[in-house]
Amino acid sequence: MTRDGRLGVGIIGAGRVGPVLAAALGGAGHAVVGVTAGSDPERVEAILPRVPVLDATEVARRSELVIVAVPHDQLEGLVAGLADVGAWQPGQLVLHTDPAWGTGILAPAVAKGAIPLAVHPAIEFSGTSMDFRALTGAYAAVTAPGPVLPIAQALAVELGCEPVVVDETARPLYAEAIATASEFSRSIVRQSTGLLAEAGVPFPGAYLRALVHTTVDHALSEAGSGPPIDPTATIQG
Repeated sequence: MTRDGRLGVGIIGAGRVGPVLAAALGGAGHAVVGVTAGSDPERVEAILPRVPVLDATEVARRSELVIVAVPHDQLEGLVAGLADVGAWQPGQLVLHTDPAWGTGILAPAVAKGAIPLAVHPAIEFSGTSMDFRALTGAYAAVTAPGPVLPIAQALAVELGCEPVVVDETARPLYAEAIATASEFSRSIVRQSTGLLAEAGVPFPGAYLRALVHTTVDHALSEAGSGPPIDPTATIQG
């Protein structure tokens, strides 16, 4: 970390999440030093222009903060594999974005002296610049050991999010809630648009847009009718 707190940020995982988070941190003044190759290089280049494309080992070795944004079933093996080749460095920040895991999944990196952080912004990523607006004002679940929890919270704020501390033991329950909201919403929209199409309504997705948005907004308002979330409180399992 530099004297002014700016970090060299590397991204392992060039899907919808990692490049967007790196670009957001770049906008906050950090330097993006590398990203791994992905299946859509043009999209990544649009989000992270002129950022070097490197393999995962080189990204880890060059970065002070490594964002690991890979599919759930790849995270454990990737972290362990990079530990086996000596890629993790003492004092390096390693941040993953998976909603289901706390920092325990990063144990192989911690054994090499890295500092573990788990930050999950609660939005549906598109992998495009539209996500920057969605991040602003969203919540992010943060999990980290007590002494470095403020670092995770500060990074969430720099992404534009309001950090909410989720205890390590509560991450599976948190992930279930996120998956339920996402999958149920998609399922209902698919079912409803299919019925409208059968009824002969043109452009059923556009037809339902206002209805779905206002209904969800009302439901969320009713669910959140209590006091605002206290970001200093810890959600426990």
